Amino acid sequence: MIITIANQKGGVGKTTTVVNLGTALASIDKKILIVDVDPQYNSSLSFNRYQHDLSIYKALSGEKKFEELIQDTQIPNLQIISACEDLAAAEYELANDENRNFIIKKQLDNLKNTYDYIFIDTPPTLGLLTISALVASDEVLIPVQCEFFALEGLSKLVKTIDMIKDNLNQNLKINGIILTMYDKRNSLSSLIEEEARKYFEATVYKFNVPRNVKLSEAPSHGLPAIIYDLNCAGSQAYIGLAREFIERNT
Repeated sequence: MIITIANQKGGVGKTTTVVNLGTALASIDKKILIVDVDPQYNSSLSFNRYQHDLSIYKALSGEKKFEELIQDTQIPNLQIISACEDLAAAEYELANDENRNFIIKKQLDNLKNTYDYIFIDTPPTLGLLTISALVASDEVLIPVQCEFFALEGLSKLVKTIDMIKDNLNQNLKINGIILTMYDKRNSLSSLIEEEARKYFEATVYKFNVPRNVKLSEAPSHGLPAIIYDLNCAGSQAYIGLAREFIERNT
């Protein structure tokens, strides 16, 4: 199964979700591939796997195939195709390619049966890279930060997903919505949760990801939070999310 983690807003926990959900699933013997298509390459840095010559840009520019770019990580069962800053130019370089929306799908179709789950980390835009990722995917997972205007942005993203479903990928569906940076001491977090569950019902995951300093610290050490500090509240939330994710997909 191929799953894109998407939200057009930055700082909502996309990369944190990709890295830690992927790690949690790998720890229960699921074979995972993370594909980083964000020019900020934070997923790659989270595993200390930034390597320009093995960047996904090499595949998007036609120099290499995805299979040639796969790197092992320090996590058993988890591999990654890393990103680099050159991806920022890819959208312009591919703008006139009539097959641009299918460029990721064409490559990932060859790898789909090799892994239990392929997670795509996307940039905080709804540009070519994100659209191409959604076209390649079976499902989309949406992290939503518990802050003002969060649900308005979510509604816009859902409309975009519907548009892609109507025009480019009729099988695309929403896997779920994850509430991130949840602070139980903050009434706004509770309000966002209440509204999200009211309007999106069972689509919203039961486990919320709390605001947690260890989640923020871990990438600077080149480690997923689950490896950096297994017992912190953030790591435990992603372990719970992994269980719920498996339940939803069995």
